[in-house]
Amino acid sequence: MGKIVFYLSLIFICISFFSSLGLAKKRYVTIGTGGVTGVYYPTGGAISKMINKKRKIYNIRASVESTGGSVYNINMVISGDLEFGIAQSDRQYQAYKGLAEWKKTGPQADLRSICSLHPEIITLVASVESKIKTLPDLKNKRINIGNPGSGHLGNALDILLATKLRPDVDFKAEQLKAAEAPKMLQDNRIDAFFYTVGHPNGAIKEATSGKRKVLFVALSPVDRLIQAFPYYVKANIPVKHYPMASNKSPVSSVGVVTTFVTSKKVDADVVYAITKELFDNLDEFKKLHPAFSRLTRKGMLKGLTAPLHEGAKKYYKEAGLI
Repeated sequence: MGKIVFYLSLIFICISFFSSLGLAKKRYVTIGTGGVTGVYYPTGGAISKMINKKRKIYNIRASVESTGGSVYNINMVISGDLEFGIAQSDRQYQAYKGLAEWKKTGPQADLRSICSLHPEIITLVASVESKIKTLPDLKNKRINIGNPGSGHLGNALDILLATKLRPDVDFKAEQLKAAEAPKMLQDNRIDAFFYTVGHPNGAIKEATSGKRKVLFVALSPVDRLIQAFPYYVKANIPVKHYPMASNKSPVSSVGVVTTFVTSKKVDADVVYAITKELFDNLDEFKKLHPAFSRLTRKGMLKGLTAPLHEGAKKYYKEAGLI
C-alpha cells in the first residue's frame, strides 16, 4: 500500500512539473487576414511561421485564415472565433470608438492592439477608355467599391462622401472582392475599382498588365479628405511597380496603416510570444514583401487606437520601446 501511494505521488509530481513547463497544454491560435492576392495573407503567414518554428518552446500552434478583411477580422476577434486579426487603422479606430459598422453595437471595449505594420494606400484604378481622370469623372460609370466587411469598402465610402458622390445614384456601384476586380476591369464589366492596399500588390499588377490600358486616379483634394477623416495620411502610389500602367509619376492619394489586433481575452503569454517573435525577427520579416521595407520597431507602435494588449506591453517594456 505504501509503494502504491509513493508511485501515485511520484506520478502526480511529474504531471505537475510538466504542466508547469507548459508541455501538457498546446494552444491553437488563428490569424484572420484577407484575400490571398493581398498583403494581409502573406503577413499572417509570416507571423504564423515564426511562432510555429518555436512551437516546442511556446507550445503554440498558429494557422492563417483567408477572410473578407478588416471588419470581419475585428468582429471575429471580439467574438472569440479568431484570436488575432489584421485590420486597417481606420477600422480599428471605428470599432474601438463604436462608429461606422459598430454604431449599433457600440464601442468594442475588448479590442486590443499589438502593433502596426505596413502602410496601405487608397488606390483607384480605372480604364483609360472610361476617361476617368478625377473623382467627379466617376459619375455614370460602373465602379467597384469593395466587398462588405472589407476595409476598402469603408475607405471608398469615405472618399465618395467627401466628394458628394452617391453609390447607385451618381454611378453604378459593385461590391466585389478585391481579387475579382482586376478581371472585371479587363473584361470591360466595370470601369474602375477602389482597393486599399500595400504596394506592390498582385491584384493591381494583374489589373495593369492586361490588354485594356489602365491608369491610377489621383484622389484630390487630399487636404480636404484628411480634414474630414483624421485617421488618413498623405501618400503617393508608387507607379514604378506597375510599368504597364499609363501613369509615369507617383499619384497622390491618402492612406492608413495595417494593424495587428487581438482581444483582451487572449492569454497574455500567447500575445507576448507572438510579439516577441515578430520584433526579434523583424529584419527577416521585412525581406518577405516590399511593403515591409520601411518598418521600424518604434514606428510599429504608431497608428494604434485600441489599448495595447498586456502581453504586447510586457514585451515592449522589456525591449525598451515604451
